[in-house]
Amino acid sequence: MYSYTPAEKRQRAKLFRKGFRQALADCVDPALERRIERIDQSAAERGQRELNALYAVRETDRQTVATAKAAMRTASRQDRAAARQKVRDAEQQLRRSERAVNRAESS
Repeated sequence: MYSYTPAEKRQRAKLFRKGFRQALADCVDPALERRIERIDQSAAERGQRELNALYAVRETDRQTVATAKAAMRTASRQDRAAARQKVRDAEQQLRRSERAVNRAESS
């Protein structure tokens, strides 16, 4: 996963256009390619950190669902409705975090 900052996107696009013009003239500067590679490398590292953070959030949400289900199973009759609502909320949050992970993995 790559996570470019807006400045990196602009810089990379500018370098790509410059490289494209150089490629048409058949004299591509290797320093230009190194700069693009550096931008790509930093974006890949940032993307991996963000993906790891999403994994951590998903694991936390899974644990929250498990805890809420255990609380619902052990709740008294009067508290069962509130416990059921907490399970629904926790499951909804888990679905949101799983969708975020899936979107990040596919991009």
